[in-house]
Amino acid sequence: MRSAPASGLAFRVGDQRHNFLIGFARLIEYNLNERTNLMKKQLSYTLIALCATIAISFAAPDNNKDAIISKEKAAWQAFKDKKQDDFKKLVSADLVAVYSNGILTLQKELDAMAKTEMQSFDLSDFNVVFPDPGTAIISYKAKVQSTSEGKDTSGTYNNGSVWRMIKGQWQAVFHSDMKEESATQPAG
Repeated sequence: MRSAPASGLAFRVGDQRHNFLIGFARLIEYNLNERTNLMKKQLSYTLIALCATIAISFAAPDNNKDAIISKEKAAWQAFKDKKQDDFKKLVSADLVAVYSNGILTLQKELDAMAKTEMQSFDLSDFNVVFPDPGTAIISYKAKVQSTSEGKDTSGTYNNGSVWRMIKGQWQAVFHSDMKEESATQPAG
């Protein structure tokens, strides 16, 4: 029988030589390699997920408050100028508009456009929030000089609109306004 090598404990069973320490060292090496490979895979998957998240965030709708304000102003200008095609590009076909005189669809809004003579408007005090990446809510004041069906509709209005990202474009899906009440003077 041969003596055990200096590197570890060995014994023979039949014609096979078993070296426990070398076998144990190989087992540890295998486990380390397996763990290293697992860590490399996990790191790779994490980096892929990070890159995908970054790519999606760049592809996400632009939550730019100035862009929403610009769209709102463009809708007002199209209404004032009675440019129905420009107006329809900015609003959803499913538009809902709520006013003191009723609830309007897109077609009823276009009919009201034809009956309205707007001399001027001034929009101010904007506030835009994004409850999610595809939705914008805007509120603001509008000072308007206008008539509708011969009646003076001039005044200061509190307005609110909801814009949704539809097929890569912001479109108004809801609009409402309310004429400000004039401040009453306390009796003195």
